[in-house]
Amino acid sequence: MLIIEPRGCVNVYIHSGDFAVLLKAGMTVKQAIVYNLLSAMMAYVGMLIGTAVGQYANNITLWIFAVTAGMFLYVALVDMLPEMLHGDGDNEEHGYCPVGQFILQNLGLVLGFAIMLVIALYEDKIVLDIQF
Repeated sequence: MLIIEPRGCVNVYIHSGDFAVLLKAGMTVKQAIVYNLLSAMMAYVGMLIGTAVGQYANNITLWIFAVTAGMFLYVALVDMLPEMLHGDGDNEEHGYCPVGQFILQNLGLVLGFAIMLVIALYEDKIVLDIQF
């Protein structure tokens, strides 16, 4: 029996965003795929370390959550927010409307928040049971 956890659905959202960022940074599609796979594989290393730490130190869990939340906020505020505010500067040359870009960016953010909220609210009710 294989049970797929609904929190894994968030990874599709995250890795597609990572892929887009790598392409925007100038990588080829092949390079972006390789680096995205490498970063995904590092998640297993982190899982092993986290499992070992969680097994032997029960009172450190809150600190791990705090550091993880801080890292996500750092990435969002330092990397993504300035890119959204300033962009490339080439958009006006290609006929893009700044208001339209603002609306699309905010729709993307709201859609992402909505997807994460739905998964967070209903994660205990989503079960995909595959029998082999």
